[in-house]
Amino acid sequence: MTTIGSVDGGTARAAVTRLALRQVRRGALVMSALAAGTTAIVVVGYETTAGTPLDAAALAALAENPAIRTLFGEPFALDTPGGFTVWRTGTVLAVLLSVWGVLATTRTTRGEEESGRWDLLLAGRLAVPAVLGRHLAVLAAAVATAGATTGVVLVAAGTPPAGALRYSVGLALVALFAVSTALLSAQVMPTRAGASGLALALLGVGLLARMIGDGVAALGWLRWLSPYGLLALVRPYHEDRLLPLVVLAGAALVPGAVGLALARRRDVRAGLVAAPAGRPPRRWLLGTVEGFAVRRMLRPLAGWSAGIGAYFLLVGLLATSMTRFLSDNPRFAELAAQAGFTELGSVRGYTASLFVLLAVPVGLFTVVRLAEFVAAETDGRLTSLYAQPVSRSRLLIAETLATLAGVAVLVTVAAVATWLGTCLVDAPLPLSAALAGTWNVLPVVLLCLGAGLLALGWLPRATAVVGALPAVGGFLLQVLADSADLPGWVSVISPFTHLAAVPAESPGWTAALVMVGIAVATAVLGRFGHRRRDLLG
Repeated sequence: MTTIGSVDGGTARAAVTRLALRQVRRGALVMSALAAGTTAIVVVGYETTAGTPLDAAALAALAENPAIRTLFGEPFALDTPGGFTVWRTGTVLAVLLSVWGVLATTRTTRGEEESGRWDLLLAGRLAVPAVLGRHLAVLAAAVATAGATTGVVLVAAGTPPAGALRYSVGLALVALFAVSTALLSAQVMPTRAGASGLALALLGVGLLARMIGDGVAALGWLRWLSPYGLLALVRPYHEDRLLPLVVLAGAALVPGAVGLALARRRDVRAGLVAAPAGRPPRRWLLGTVEGFAVRRMLRPLAGWSAGIGAYFLLVGLLATSMTRFLSDNPRFAELAAQAGFTELGSVRGYTASLFVLLAVPVGLFTVVRLAEFVAAETDGRLTSLYAQPVSRSRLLIAETLATLAGVAVLVTVAAVATWLGTCLVDAPLPLSAALAGTWNVLPVVLLCLGAGLLALGWLPRATAVVGALPAVGGFLLQVLADSADLPGWVSVISPFTHLAAVPAESPGWTAALVMVGIAVATAVLGRFGHRRRDLLG
């Protein structure tokens, strides 16, 4: 039998490349299709959204409002299909691609090494830097494909090629920066969770720097320190700047090069930051299965709470500025309504429209927790628990209940943060109204939990993708259906269509109960599948 160690170096490198490609190909195809599809629908629907001189004049007023700039980025060239599409989708796609890049990188590098699946591979002719380099090349090709498909769509829609080229290159470079940063984090941190957390935290700081730089003119220089800010500074279809792309390219390449260099200085399965040894035992929450599930969730929950709290504090601080702007520009309020954001002219309507967005990160939180449960089973970290007189059902129910508790914390944090922000600017929003608005998204979050449990029971390796569909897929479907004036039955598929604009409106109890019923049914079916299938590993 031929092993990695018995073949020549060229054959081994080719085998590693094929391995890396196999591990990321499906995700890469999904992200490319998502980027191209979103871009296509927005650019094709431009004429029905902002294609008249009156619409362009209303959208031009956005550049003067710091609240709009902070939340959605600096608007430019909104009188062109390309410029409008970049403003509508640029930051969203950049964030989605970069988050996927981080998770895919840490999963295929630090995750594989941490689990021991690289032990035999690294015993052959290839050292750690060579293996990492092959994975980096494949991931770079994956994000470049996503950027290229976006550019092709824009050119096919008739936008100027120069703007399409700069935007697509910038989008790919932002994702490559995320991949390189994750590769570097994987050399520093000894665990996949730690590497992912560090890389995502750096991306979060970068997004915050972009928001501050766009909203505060005196701090505009912060955009040069953020990959998202550099993408905006390119200003495709307007100025088509080249210097921000050059800086972004350097920022994307340096972390990867440093990561490959540091890979030579550490042991296999270890990071430069060593896990503490010899510390006093920490037995809190280890007495029961339920307590252990809560303990595993606490640290990630703190990070998610900090990010969500910071964003919704900003939403509250901008409430007065945003509603005043929309009152002065009724045409833009109409355009926002076409994109799915209705009743933005009042504080309650404004917060209700943005509370809807909360379903996406909180839904992803539930998916990440379930995916981590699957990873723990696959890597054998739950084997000792399964060997105890503890049923599978109890383990899964404990994880589900802990996740639900985390969801309750996140939606409450969002409400309190928004309320604090509105209090600081004297905007009329009671805490009870903020709580009603954030808790209103729970049916969509429960759909994510139910879909994730269904996948965990029957298609465990697809838990993350299936679980994210109600939140991520549903939101994109609703926005695109409204923006492109798609048939009504398309938007009906999205669960967001059935969410009432709370606190501007009363909750839609019937629709909420239907969604909760579907979530419960899928969760029960997933639990049944989990009991019947073999353990992973």
